[in-house]
Amino acid sequence: MSKILGNIRGDKVIWAVVILLSIFSLLTVYSSTGTLAYKYQSGNTEYYMLKHLIILLFGFLIMYFTHLIKFTYFSRIFQIALYIAVPLLVLTLFVGLDLNEAKRVLPLPFNLTFQTSDLAKLTLIMYLARLLSKKQDSIKDFKSAFLPMMIPVIIICGLILPANFSTAAMLFATSLVIMFIGRVSLKYIFSLIGIGVVSFTLLLLLASAYPDLLPRANTWGARLTAFTDKENIDSDKNYQVEQAKIAIASGGVLGKFPGNSTQRNFLPHPYSDFIFAIFVEEYGLLGGAFLVLLYLILLFRVVRIVTKIPRNFGAFMTMGVGFSLVFQAMINMAVAVNLIPVTGQPLPLVSMGGTSIWFTSIALGIILSVSKEIDTKPENIEDYVAA
Repeated sequence: MSKILGNIRGDKVIWAVVILLSIFSLLTVYSSTGTLAYKYQSGNTEYYMLKHLIILLFGFLIMYFTHLIKFTYFSRIFQIALYIAVPLLVLTLFVGLDLNEAKRVLPLPFNLTFQTSDLAKLTLIMYLARLLSKKQDSIKDFKSAFLPMMIPVIIICGLILPANFSTAAMLFATSLVIMFIGRVSLKYIFSLIGIGVVSFTLLLLLASAYPDLLPRANTWGARLTAFTDKENIDSDKNYQVEQAKIAIASGGVLGKFPGNSTQRNFLPHPYSDFIFAIFVEEYGLLGGAFLVLLYLILLFRVVRIVTKIPRNFGAFMTMGVGFSLVFQAMINMAVAVNLIPVTGQPLPLVSMGGTSIWFTSIALGIILSVSKEIDTKPENIEDYVAA
C-alpha cells in the first residue's frame, strides 16, 4: 500500500475531489437503497453498499493504473478502441438487454452490465483530440480536417441515439466544444449542428409513421410534455420530478442528516438518476452547493492543466474528457431541480453504477496522467505530441 501511495502523481486537488465525491457516493447510496434492499435482498441493507464499495475501490485501482500511463500512449490505445466501440454499439442495438424499451447495455457476469455508449463516448473524444492535434496546420480545410471528424461524430451519436437520446446529445455537444477549442471553422461547426438537427427531425418523422422503428420517441415526447406542462402536477408523468422537488424542499438549509431521507421510499431511482435530490434532502442546501462546488473545482483544475500544457493532444484530450464529466454532472443536477426535462444521466462518481463508474475512473485517470506531466519538463516539445 505504501508503494502505491508513493507512486501517486498528478493534480492533488483532483485526487481530493475524487475522494470526497466517493465518500458522499457511498453514504448516499447506502441511504437511498434501503427500499431496494428490502424488496430484492430480504432486508439486507448492506448488500448494495458493499457492492458499490467494491465497484468504487476497483474504480480507484483503474484510475491509479491509468494515471501511471504516459498520456501520449492513449492516442494509439483509443484509436484501436474506436474500431471496437462502433461494432459494440451495433451489437447492443440488436442483442442488448431491453430496459424500458431501450437496448443500452450488454450483460456481464456477477449481475453487472456494460453500457457500450460509455466506451464509445470516451473513444470519440480521444479520436477528436488526436485528429485536432495532427490537423492544426490544415484545420480550416473541409476535406482533410473537418470531414474525418464529422463522420465518426455522426456515426457514433447516431448509433447511441435510438436507445439513449440524452447521451447522444451530450456527446454531440461535447464534440462541438472540442472542435471549437481546436479552432475548427465556425461555419463547419454550424453546418454539423444543422446536419444533426435535420437528421434528428427526419428520424422523428419516420418514428411517427413507423412507431416500432424508434420506441423511445414516445418517452422523449412524454418527458418534454411533462416538463412544459407545469400545471399538471398530479399527473403520473410528473411523479419523478415532483418527488424530487419534495426531497429538495424538505432538506432545508442544513438537511435531515445522513440516513434520514423519507423521499427515498417514493422517488424512483433515488440511487442513480435522482441521487442529487436525496443528497440535498439529507445534507441540505449547503451540502448541495458544496457538491456543485466540487465539480466546478474539477473543471477549474482541468482548465488549469490545459493552460499549462502546450496546445496538442494532451490539451484537447484533457478539456474534452473534463468537460464531458462536469457537463454530465450539471445535467443530472439540473434534472433533479427541474431546470431541464428528465434525461436519465447518472451523477459521475456519485450515482450507483458499474461500468459507468469505471469509465469515469478511466477518464479521471487520463486527466491525472496529463497533469503529472506538467511538473516534468521535457527535453523538447515533441515529448508532448501524440504519436
